[in-house]
Amino acid sequence: MTDPQIVLTERVQQALANAFGPEHADADPLIRPSQFADFQANVAMSLAKRLRRAPREVAAEIAAQLSDFPGTVEVSGPGFLNITLDDSWIATEASQMFDDPRNGVGTTTPPQTVVVDYSAPNAAKEMHVGHLRTTIVGDSLARLLEHLGNNVIRQNHLGDWGTPFGMLIEHLLDIGEDAAVAQLEAGMGTEFYQAARTQFDSDESFKTRSRMRVTTLQSGDPETMRLWHVFMDATVRYFNKVYTMLGVTLTDADIAGESMYNPMLEQTCDDLESAGVAVMSEGALCVFPPGFTGSDDKPLPLIIRKSDGGYGYASTDMAAVRYRVDDLKADRILYVVGADQALHFRMVFAAARQAGWLPDTVSAEHVQIGMMLGKDGRRFKTRSGESVKLTDLLQEAVDRGAAAIADRGYDEDVRAEIAHAVGMGAVKYADLSISHDSEYVFDYDRMLGFTGNTGPYMQYATARIRSIFRRGGYDPAAARGPIVLGEPAERALALHLLGFGAVVEQAARLAEPHRLCAYLFEAASLFSTFYEECPVLKADPDVREQRLVLCALTLRVLETGLDLLGVPVPERM
Repeated sequence: MTDPQIVLTERVQQALANAFGPEHADADPLIRPSQFADFQANVAMSLAKRLRRAPREVAAEIAAQLSDFPGTVEVSGPGFLNITLDDSWIATEASQMFDDPRNGVGTTTPPQTVVVDYSAPNAAKEMHVGHLRTTIVGDSLARLLEHLGNNVIRQNHLGDWGTPFGMLIEHLLDIGEDAAVAQLEAGMGTEFYQAARTQFDSDESFKTRSRMRVTTLQSGDPETMRLWHVFMDATVRYFNKVYTMLGVTLTDADIAGESMYNPMLEQTCDDLESAGVAVMSEGALCVFPPGFTGSDDKPLPLIIRKSDGGYGYASTDMAAVRYRVDDLKADRILYVVGADQALHFRMVFAAARQAGWLPDTVSAEHVQIGMMLGKDGRRFKTRSGESVKLTDLLQEAVDRGAAAIADRGYDEDVRAEIAHAVGMGAVKYADLSISHDSEYVFDYDRMLGFTGNTGPYMQYATARIRSIFRRGGYDPAAARGPIVLGEPAERALALHLLGFGAVVEQAARLAEPHRLCAYLFEAASLFSTFYEECPVLKADPDVREQRLVLCALTLRVLETGLDLLGVPVPERM
C-alpha cells in the first residue's frame, strides 16, 4: 500500500523521462488533489517553457506514456492532466493497508538519532502558559519521530542554574525546608521567587548572603548542593504533576538542565578561544559568526563569556551542541523554543558550524513556537495582568470538559475520566492544529466545541465508530477484509486513508504536526459523510461486513494519528 500521490509522482516522472529524456525524470510533476478528478498534474505548464512547446501538446505526450496506468488520464484546459484512479486499485491498496499492523506507515531508513529539546521551564519560576506550546509540540514531534523507527532522545533543558539560585536557596533557609518544599510542590514557584526577589532588593544582609551563596553553589560546596537538590527535587515533582496531567512522555531521565553543562563551560570557552573562533571584545569573550550585523551595521557578537566572567545562554547552548553531536551522536537536533529566540539560535548554529562542532551531516533546527494570545489579541494573561499558571489553565479545561458531557448519564468516575480526556485533548489539539510558528488565540469555547477542527470533534469521531461496533455486537479488532467500494462516499474515504503513511512521514520530516491534524480532520469529515450516506448496521450482511472493515480501518488511522499527537481518545463520549 502506497500513498496515491507518491505512486502518481513516480509514474509521471517515468512518463516524463520516456517522453522527453532522462534529464526530466526528476522534475516535480506538481500533483495536487483536484475537484475535477482525484488528482491534477500541472507539470506540463512549467515544462512547456523549457521545451518551447505548447502545454497541451506536452500534456498529451505525458498522457500517452501513461497507457498502463490504473485509472484514466485526461488532458484538460491549457495543459492540465486530470487523473482518476480505478476503484479496484483503491480497494486493493486499502485492503493491503488494513492488513498492515502499521496502517501504511513506514520507517526511516536508516533510522536517525534525533535529539528533541522541549518544554524547558525555568525552575526559578512558576511553570506558566508560555511552556504549554513548547511542551505539546515537542512531545508530538518526539512521538512522530519515534513511531518512524528513529532513536529519539528527549532533552528537558531546565533553567536550573545561575545567580538567582543564590537568593532562592537563602529564602529556602529563611522560611525552612519543609515550608519551601510545600510551596514548590504546590506550584507556587512564582510566589517563592517574588518573595526572594523582594527581600533581595530591600535587605542588604540578604543580598550579601545570596551573593555568597552563588559562589558556594558554583564551587560545588556540599551543603549548598544539598539545598539546591532540595529545591530542585520539589520543583521537578511539581513539573511532573503538570506533565502527568498533560499526558506527555517526558520523565526525570530526560532532564538535561543548565546545571548539567556547567562543568563544560570553561572548556567550551577555552576551546573556542584557542581555535580562534572566539575573541575578546570589550572584556567579553565573543564569537562573531559571519553574516550577522546589528542596527549599526557592526558585526553582532555571540557572547560566550561575559565581561564579569559569568556565563549565559550562549555558553550553555554551545556546550549543548557539542555534547549532543559528540556524546549523543545526534543526526538531527530539534529545538522547540519560542520564536523570539530565532536570532539567538541562528547565531548559535552558525558559531557551532564555524567551530566545527556542528558538521554538515547533522541538522540543527529551531522549531519556532508562536505566542499564545488572549481573546483581546494580546499575550495571554489573567485579568490582573499576571501570567496564567499552567495548572489553573489545564484544570479549567477539564472542568469545562466535564460541563460539556454533564447530561450524558455517566457515573462519576467515567465522567471524570472522559472530562479529563476531553479537556486535555481540546487544549493539545487546538495548539497542534495550527502551524507551530503562528500566534494563536486561546479560546476555551472554540477549542471545546464538538464541531469544526477541534479535539472533541476528533475524539467524538472515534467514539462514534466504536459505538457502531458496540451496537452491532462486533469487535473492531475482529473485522476482516477485503475492502470493497460501492458508493462514492466509501471511495472518497478509502482514497484519503491511503495517504496516512505519507502524512506521518511529512509531519515528522518538516517538524509540522499541524499537517497530521489537517489530514485527520479530513478523514473524520469524510467518515461523517460516509456514515450519513452509507448505512452500516442496517445494510445487507455482505455489505455490512465490508463497511465494518472500512470503519475499523478509519478507527485505527484516527486513533493512531491522535496518539502520535498525544491527544487522548476516550472509549465513549
